[in-house]
Amino acid sequence: MRTSLLIASFVAGSLAVASSLALAAQDRFTLKIPNGPAFAEFRGYDTWPDVAVSRTEDGQKVIAGNPAAIAAYKAGGKSFPDGAKLVKIEWAERKMAESPYFVMVPGALKSVSFMEKDSKRFAKSGGWGYAQFKHDAATGNFTPSGADAACGFACHTAVKARDYVFTPYPER
Repeated sequence: MRTSLLIASFVAGSLAVASSLALAAQDRFTLKIPNGPAFAEFRGYDTWPDVAVSRTEDGQKVIAGNPAAIAAYKAGGKSFPDGAKLVKIEWAERKMAESPYFVMVPGALKSVSFMEKDSKRFAKSGGWGYAQFKHDAATGNFTPSGADAACGFACHTAVKARDYVFTPYPER
């Protein structure tokens, strides 16, 4: 009887811990920018083809695009159709200690940013909706950054001639 009670207590305790962990895990696909793109609209972004990489003073980025965006790039990259989507994944960088030569590689994930072309939905921002989600490496959680879907538009006006897209598609 005592053994059965101990086993039942252990099982109940394990289930409680597992339940609390499941409840604590964030479902990033429920996040959304006010009046803008939701994380869920970009499911599968981590499998999209790379457009290019870039580097800032404190990080590395890869820009990737869905099939509509890649087709627009291959056609010259001056105009993107509705449905084109781009993602920018940014990491801190770190030196790769195991490499026999100097190389910097991605470290902790910093943020994931999205652009979605929908000329009706985002008419006030050149047809593009913008969303950035900051990543907290300690918790693994994302938080929306920016007031609304037009939060990236002011910066992107500098490349209006390329349909508000900064990153060119380099030669392969």
